[in-house]
Formats: sequence, structure tokens, C-alpha cells
Amino acid sequence: MTNKSEPSKPDDDLPPSESDLVSATTSDPAPALTSSSATDAAFDPKAFLRTVTSRPGVYRMFNAQEDIIYVGKASNLKSRLSSYFQKTVDNRKTQALVSHIAQVQTTVTASAAEALLLEQNLIKEHRPRYNVVLRDDKSYPYVYISTSADYPRLSYQRGARKAPGKYIGPYPSAGSVKRSLKLVQKLFRVRQCEDSYFNNRSRPCLQYQIKRCTAPCVDRITPEDYRRDVEMTIQVLEGKSQDVVQGLVSRMEEASVALEFETAARLRDQIGSLKAVSDLSTDMRDDGNVDYVAAACQGGQSCVQVFFVRNGTNLGNKPFYPATPNGSTSAEILNAFIAQFYLEHDLPREIICSEPVEDAKLFQEVFSARAGHQISVVNRVRADRAKLQTMALTNAEIALAARLASRSGMAARLEAVRELVELDDAPRRMECFDISHTMGEATVASCVVFNAEGALKSDYRRFNIENITPGDDYAAMRQALTRRYTRLIKEQRDLPEILFIDGGKGQISVAVEVLNELQVDSVQVVGVSKGPDRRPGDETLIMVRDEELGGRWERQLTTDSPALLLIQQIRDEAHRFAITGHRGKRAKKRQTSVLEDIKGLGPKRRKSLLTHFGGLRRLQKAGVEDISAVPGISHELATKVYDELHPNRVQS
Repeated sequence: MTNKSEPSKPDDDLPPSESDLVSATTSDPAPALTSSSATDAAFDPKAFLRTVTSRPGVYRMFNAQEDIIYVGKASNLKSRLSSYFQKTVDNRKTQALVSHIAQVQTTVTASAAEALLLEQNLIKEHRPRYNVVLRDDKSYPYVYISTSADYPRLSYQRGARKAPGKYIGPYPSAGSVKRSLKLVQKLFRVRQCEDSYFNNRSRPCLQYQIKRCTAPCVDRITPEDYRRDVEMTIQVLEGKSQDVVQGLVSRMEEASVALEFETAARLRDQIGSLKAVSDLSTDMRDDGNVDYVAAACQGGQSCVQVFFVRNGTNLGNKPFYPATPNGSTSAEILNAFIAQFYLEHDLPREIICSEPVEDAKLFQEVFSARAGHQISVVNRVRADRAKLQTMALTNAEIALAARLASRSGMAARLEAVRELVELDDAPRRMECFDISHTMGEATVASCVVFNAEGALKSDYRRFNIENITPGDDYAAMRQALTRRYTRLIKEQRDLPEILFIDGGKGQISVAVEVLNELQVDSVQVVGVSKGPDRRPGDETLIMVRDEELGGRWERQLTTDSPALLLIQQIRDEAHRFAITGHRGKRAKKRQTSVLEDIKGLGPKRRKSLLTHFGGLRRLQKAGVEDISAVPGISHELATKVYDELHPNRVQS
């Protein structure tokens, strides 16, 4: 439980429906959709294959429950589908897939390129079990320069790129963008402040004083000199540092001849800083717009590493962990990743893979048409490119090994928790609740969820607690638990094996009562009670074995216990999530007046009340009769205002 008083601190187009895709990709009036019967006692591949065309298209495989388990494309549907039903199939993934097929549907397309686009739309929509599915729907950040302004601004940009100006990127992460912005700000002192801030300055800000801006807002630099700094900034961000150095050397020599030694010294320092940056990045250079893509797989998991090179500058790298069916090879993962990733994101001029991919020629055709210029997808490179290719693969292998190691540690902690709670199997789902408020204000309950892989953030929930006595943590916990598990039961969703409660015996009792009322007996409640000094490692664990509280046990674990370490992680995450929600709610509430929530009290009447009493504080001290004396305020409305300002008043 948390009681803190410190101050507080994306829309995609929906994919087309399957029926829309069928009609959109059919190139003649003949039926485009062919399927096996879902009602057959067993799927008959021979009978089905006799009905399949040799034209390009997409196929969807269903299991007995009519769930799509695989989506594929083919330039020749008959040939591709026949390969699944050979007498000998060596691929384990294919063997498992075929054993679950109860129905197959095909959609004919006009070309293999259309089949690729349709396949990726269907994978994105249905996320089939036996497809490699990339879980990455974020846009990537850019550096934006508002070049049309008199004094252009340098800023971070994610999302739509509609504003006029220049965009440099994409960068693999927000951190890499911010590092670049910090570097060029130090070198060229181009402004990064918001336009509203810039337009209302009357004197230089702190950035000017620490030599991170030239104060164009108050005309401390001419537009021509500022424009030159902007152009050099763009050149450096585009990897043309040597051109900038040559220009600075010429200007330094001119300043020396003109005896402008202070200017010459400043230019000399800029040249030194630029050369240092160039030297640091020499081993990571390429001569164009290239992505290096490498895949590694091990233990049923996979990692794809992408290095982003733009204009000869390596902008950084990012690992991806797609959902991977057992038995998938690194080449299959790479092929699926390239299709899904580059149909959603900006394309470089060249994609260099760690190994050959099956659809390289098809990717080149589709990507080139989309970009409007030639795109290459290759894997055979030499010299410096081969070094970067190897580096990408090495990074993928290292990232995957680290992920597997962390999962191994997670497995050991789960096993320790299983032994502690005496479950038959390791818990697949655990939830933890915490309450946060400040003296009863803006009470928020958090629910965090962990599974065998760690935090499952997509299942996190917050609950705004209303209609309770302020500060009543038991009532807040009861409301949150009731709302959470009533909904899970109603929607027939998975319940956790273990429910952690951040609190002592009182909160535990509430949790047990709520679960009993909902007739849930499959959830083990474990309380995490802080020690007297609230020091990590001094927690007491309280577990209720029976419906009655008398059946509980209490135990303290050693500070190095794997079970305690996992429980602390879950508890701390619930605490963090609750605090964040509470601070946001409290900040929002303090920016609005309590009078705004009163029905019938519009802006004019609120203004009349505050003007009449001289402020909210004096209004709070007024009685119902005093409030009703204000013009436009009836006795009934005055009573509402009084009750809202005195929520703890005892009703007679």
C-alpha cells in the first residue's frame, strides 16, 4: 500500500476485411475463393488439391475450431500447397502445422506482389499461431528541422511527417535521437525550444548562457549566420562531417587573416569536436542508406537485429523478438521479418541480410514499386559492409543469449515461488494490487500482471476509486478487486494462480472475502507486508490457506531468496504503476475546480459565486443560506454546492 505526498511530476487504419481482400485481388470473374469443407470428418488433402489453381495467391489454414493457424502466399498455389502434404516432411514446424489442419482456403491474386501484400494484411489481422509474427507497431523517430522558418528549430519528431521542413532518420530509438540533438546543439547552438516559447522571449534564456544557443529570439545572431549553422547541422546529421570541417577550416583561416582571433579559436574548437566525433564513428561507417538485418534463433526463441545506416552514418541498432513457431529456421524468420517490417516502415535503398532469403526478388519488386526507386535486398557483401553484416549477426546472437539467460533466471524464480506457495505447477499468471493516494485524495488502485516471461504490460489495469470514505484503503482494495475479478469471470478470461496484495492482514482479509463472494477458489492470496522500517528484505509474506483467516501462515525469507526477489519485483512494479496513476489523477484534479462537477452550475453561476465570496476558500466557509443569497443560485443548487464542498458532512 502506498500513501505518498510528494509532488507529481497511437491511430492506424484498420486492415481491410477478408471479404474486401478477396474481391480486391481477384483478377477475373471466376471464383477466387477455394476451400475445403469445415464440416468434413477429416481433411482430405488429395480431394482438396484437385480443386486448387496454379495461379498466384494466398492460402489460409484453419484448425478444427475454425481458427486461422497459418497464412501463406505462393506464385503457384497448387505447387506450394502440395508441398505440405508429401509423404515425407522433414521440417518439424510443418509437421506440427499439417497435423492441425482441418480446412484450407485460398484467394487468387493478379500477381505474386499482390499476394505478398494480402498475406501481410492477414497476418497482421489474425496473428496466426504458426506464422512468424513481428510485434512492432511503433513509428520510428526522426530529427526535424523547420527549414521554412526564419530561424529554424531542431526537434524530435515521431509519427506523421506532414509539417514543411527536413526530416533526418529514421533512428532506432528516442535515445539515439536525443544524443544526436545534444551533440549538434553543442557544436552549432541551433535552437531547440518550442515556437511559442521562442516567439515570446524578451531576453536570452539559460541555453544562451551555457553556450547551447545563439539567442536568435532576441537577435543576438543574424539570420544569415544562423542559416549557415543550420546548414552545417543538417550536413553533420546526414553524415557529411568532412565537408563541414573543410568549410570551417576555410573560415578559420579567413578569421586569422582578419585578426579575428576569438572567432578563429571558436572555429578551431568546432573543428576539433567534429573530428573527434568522426574518428569515433569510423568503424561504423557505410557509404549509403542501408539497413543490415540479421536473425538468430535458439531454444524456440528468436532475435532480429537491425542496424540503421543513413547517408553513411550509423544511427544505431535495435533488436526485435518476433513470436516464432517451434522449428523455424533463421532464414524463415528473416524472410518473414523483412516482409512485415518494411511494408510498415520507411525503406532504405539497400537491405543487407545475414543470409539468403527466399523472397528477395519479390521483395525488391514490391519495395521498389512502393518507394519509387530501386531497392536492393542482398546478402553477399565485402570489406567494411561484411564487417557490419557480421556485427549485426553477433549482436543478434548476444541479445538472444541474454534474453534466454534472463528467462532461465525467471524460470528459477517461478519455481521458487511455486515451492513457497506449494502449487502443483509453476504459476503461469500472477497479479498484484496496490493502492495509492495522498491523504485520501485521488485514490487509484493498480493491477500489474506477470507471466513466465516477466511483466505483461498489455494486461495492466488502473482503477479510479470513487464513492468511498477518503483514506479507507480496505474499501479501495475491495472495490478494485471486485471490479477486476467480476469482469474476468464475466468475460471468461484467465484468472491468476497467485494474487499478491501489497498490505497486511486487513487487506488480505478483504481479498479473501471478495474472492469468496465471487466463488473463486483457484486463486492463492499472498500478502506482502512491509517491515517496521519499510526496508527491502524485511517483508513478511502472509498466505491464506483456508477460507478463514486463521488458516494463514506468515513467513520471512532470506534477502537472497529467488522467490522473495520475484515477489519484490512484482510488488515494486504495482507500487510504481499505482503512484504514476495517482499523480496523474491528482494533477488533473488540481487543475480543475470542484465546482465544475456540480450539475446545473454553469460558468456564469460559478463566476458569480466566486466573485460574491471572493474565492473558493470563503465559499467553503459559507452556509447554504449564504450561498442561496447569490443571484441565480436557488436553495436546491446551494445545497448541492455545499454538499460538494463538504463531502464528509454527516447527513441528518
